[in-house]
Amino acid sequence: MLSAYLFYQDTCEAAFNYYAKVLGGKIDAMMRLSDAPPSDMPPGPAGREKTIMHARMTLPGGAVLMASDTPPEHFHKPQGFSISLTVADPAEGERKFTALADGGAVTMPFSKTFWAKGFGMCVDKFGIPWMVNCPAEGM
Repeated sequence: MLSAYLFYQDTCEAAFNYYAKVLGGKIDAMMRLSDAPPSDMPPGPAGREKTIMHARMTLPGGAVLMASDTPPEHFHKPQGFSISLTVADPAEGERKFTALADGGAVTMPFSKTFWAKGFGMCVDKFGIPWMVNCPAEGM
């Protein structure tokens, strides 16, 4: 199985709570830096104890999304990829697309294409690029 692992700039918890709500995902794990035994983790910078060291979500259909908050000096703006979400029903695809784009930026509006009953691209309010696709028959 292939799963995406995303890095956030101290917004992992908010992002995962949002994705659970709009995508129907189930958060399986949400571990904070403060949850780790001191013997397993080197001491981190003060004030980061409540940041997320690992989160795991299962989406409808069994896809898994994992993530964490990365220390500021290691954070890089996401680029060169998109999380691709396939949805069978175009109305549901548009609903999910609209929710993901809310507070972010639409890079390609959700609409019918020659390969899809509906397709759109956006960057969500957490900086993660998404593609929502409702494939046409045979695609």
